[in-house]
Amino acid sequence: MTSEKKSVEQLIVDPKSIAPDSGSLYPPPFDKIVQRRHRHRLSPAIGLSKFGVNLVHLEPGANSSARHWHTEQDEFVYVVSGTAMLVTDEGETELGQGMAAGFPAGNPNGHQVANRSDEDVWYLEIGDRPQREDVTYPDIDLANAVREGRPHFTHKDGSEFDD
Repeated sequence: MTSEKKSVEQLIVDPKSIAPDSGSLYPPPFDKIVQRRHRHRLSPAIGLSKFGVNLVHLEPGANSSARHWHTEQDEFVYVVSGTAMLVTDEGETELGQGMAAGFPAGNPNGHQVANRSDEDVWYLEIGDRPQREDVTYPDIDLANAVREGRPHFTHKDGSEFDD
């Protein structure tokens, strides 16, 4: 396999110069869970395709996602600045600047990063990109069947959301 040689300028990026993705793929009303979450998607900006890297900005009161777990995807977070709250089955654990947490695929302990503080939180979010997996959301009526790398959200009973 041949690749196009990338220059140093193509391999380096200021993460905050990348326009943030502040939207959500969650169907309503679950899309409101991630209001005030902003992802600077680094992987596409520097040509990475095997795993995703995002610099995430959580405004005060914001959540990273609905609490969830993956059957196939490993996830890793590293707090760059601020104080985040990791929410799991065991409750809430504070993650300060320089702390990291990992979520191995298949571990049914749902997780979420939340900003319960009055200051902004910035963290790195890294995960592989399985083409097929299921994502479980233990606290809400939402299921996600990822097929060919694309999410498909339904109610837990498999019924579709109304458009």
